[in-house]
Amino acid sequence: MARKARLHYPGALYHVMARGNAGQIIFADDEDRCRFYLFLQEGVEKFGHRIHAFCLMNNHVHLAIQAGEKPLSRIMQTLCFRYTQWVNSRKKRVGHLFQGRYKAIVVDEDAYLAELVRYIHLNPVRAHLVTTPEDYPWSGHRAYMGHENLPWLTTDWVLSQFSQRLKTARSRYSEFVKYGNAEGHRKEFHSGTSGGRILGDDAFIEKALEKAEQAERKPATLDEIIEKVVKLYGLTAKDIVTGGKQRYIAEARGMIAYLVREISGLSLTDLSRSMRRDISSLSHAAERISDRFKEDEELEKRRRILCDDLL
Repeated sequence: MARKARLHYPGALYHVMARGNAGQIIFADDEDRCRFYLFLQEGVEKFGHRIHAFCLMNNHVHLAIQAGEKPLSRIMQTLCFRYTQWVNSRKKRVGHLFQGRYKAIVVDEDAYLAELVRYIHLNPVRAHLVTTPEDYPWSGHRAYMGHENLPWLTTDWVLSQFSQRLKTARSRYSEFVKYGNAEGHRKEFHSGTSGGRILGDDAFIEKALEKAEQAERKPATLDEIIEKVVKLYGLTAKDIVTGGKQRYIAEARGMIAYLVREISGLSLTDLSRSMRRDISSLSHAAERISDRFKEDEELEKRRRILCDDLL
């Protein structure tokens, strides 16, 4: 049976779970965990979503992610891909790190966000790793309590539900979390209430499906990407294929490879056939141009224009 497509609409809140392939360890040490933090931060900066809670366990990850305009699939594909590359490079290995598709439940923010944050932060307590969530260093709970600063973690929305005064909000949040210590495993946070995809009442489910249908957009094709890039760069498709290694043409070619890699459903294999270039050179071109975005303001501007149009 075909798997149902991910639901996406701007503002959708997800409980995301990603596990190691065959139960393998995905965080071998603190260096791995810190690198994952970096990728989370860079993802927030790049895609404009919010992370309301997280917990890094040895062989799986829990995240509460609220999407912006970009779908969760892009957020998670980028995160998992970059972290897998990091681990494989460190260990001089190849292969999958994560187990198939990550799992994601669309959650009614108004009804469940505070409970979801509590549930995620209590994961190490349920696993009997610690007696209180404050004792676990690799979740968002300590940031909620003001014990550490994680600028990519959004804490203000949940805390504001307890009080507008930060000190009072943290005290009440702490009591709220302690109250959940005895609740144990909550199946609804793992399987939802509607086909394993949504957690909420009938009205929320209907509204979420309607929003997802309205937001659905057919992904760009390879020809559309090439057309948009050559137009922006003032080139022709022939220039891209036969233009050699001139810097401007090479940059446009790298931009195409980058966009192809970013868009779900497309591959560098298809691009290599179209442009008569080997996959390795296209992959390196995409990596080189990705490294330049933060330093080259004009290049970043072109990237934003193309992404807004195509993604």
